[in-house]
Amino acid sequence: MPASTSGSARTLAQVYRHFGEVDASGKSPLYERVAVALSESDAALRAIEAAPARRRQPRVILAALHDLALAGRAPALAAAYAAADGDAAAGAAIDTLARMTDSVVAIASRRQTVTNEAGRCAVLYPAIAEAARRAGAHAIGLVDVGSPAGLNLHVDRVGITYSNGQSLGDPSSAVQLSSSIVGDRPLPMRAVPEVLARVRVDRDPVDVTDTDDARWLRACLWPDQPDRFANLEAEMAVAATAPPLLLRGDAVEVLPEAFARVPADALPVVTTTWALSRFRIESRLRFLHRLVEAAADRAVGWVSVEGVGVAPTIPTLGDRHASGHSIIGLTLFDRTAPRADAVGRCWSRGRFLKWLVDSSTGNASSARAGL
Repeated sequence: MPASTSGSARTLAQVYRHFGEVDASGKSPLYERVAVALSESDAALRAIEAAPARRRQPRVILAALHDLALAGRAPALAAAYAAADGDAAAGAAIDTLARMTDSVVAIASRRQTVTNEAGRCAVLYPAIAEAARRAGAHAIGLVDVGSPAGLNLHVDRVGITYSNGQSLGDPSSAVQLSSSIVGDRPLPMRAVPEVLARVRVDRDPVDVTDTDDARWLRACLWPDQPDRFANLEAEMAVAATAPPLLLRGDAVEVLPEAFARVPADALPVVTTTWALSRFRIESRLRFLHRLVEAAADRAVGWVSVEGVGVAPTIPTLGDRHASGHSIIGLTLFDRTAPRADAVGRCWSRGRFLKWLVDSSTGNASSARAGL
């Protein structure tokens, strides 16, 4: 870097170089080249510094640039991405940042990146089915908290194949997912029962039927991963056929209304996937209290997929915090004390899954050993 570059820009340059050389390496040659180029460009770093400090991360800025390309506002960048030309993409990204700084900053400031949510269904499906089994429920109402696009709510409408040969869900669905099983314990083969309600709870939701929101979901994908684009298109098409009820607002405040929208003959099953880490500790406890309150009138299930120690009451199995994997928690609330189990571990947003419950009895494994 030139000696004149500020200390904050030097730090930003290191962040972008690390993203390119480590995070994108082997996954996206385009983003590997673009991120490194941005780290070496004073003009690009100055433009990125115009964004609020928390919105300068590579994934956010790159998604904002991609959004402009998809919208036809950065044609040179769009052409470079379409041709998978890393050098051309690097130059076009720097030029777009310099010429359209205000537009990039506006998008980055307004949006949050959204990961491939339907991929989480490979983890959610067996846990939701297990929650229904434990409650003796023949129908459920899904209440998804904090996943902006709401694709988790269509867990019963996708097909899932696991590396051990098991499959769950709808084999005829246009959305087909896969996940690798870690260890030799099989998954329970129970089906998710009939879903009578689908309710989204989020402060800043993304509407897959809205043109701008749908484009943003595409922009959050890396341009040289066509399989992920095809999957997302199928996922959005499925979601658009049965849009869930949207309750916009703070989850702690809105949950009572969400439960009221679930028919009395269905078990409400709340799902959180990497959402509670955005809550303050006291808000997580208030969230838990809302579930306890709801259980005064009916049984309530909660399936959580969160980092180790993030979800209140879910056993950590002796795992270390920030250990690189997440724990799949299952809590059943009724008029007695909540019953919380860790039913599995997962990695890479559900691409790898280890089930910890005896599929024949439903009893949680007592094993505390690592992998």
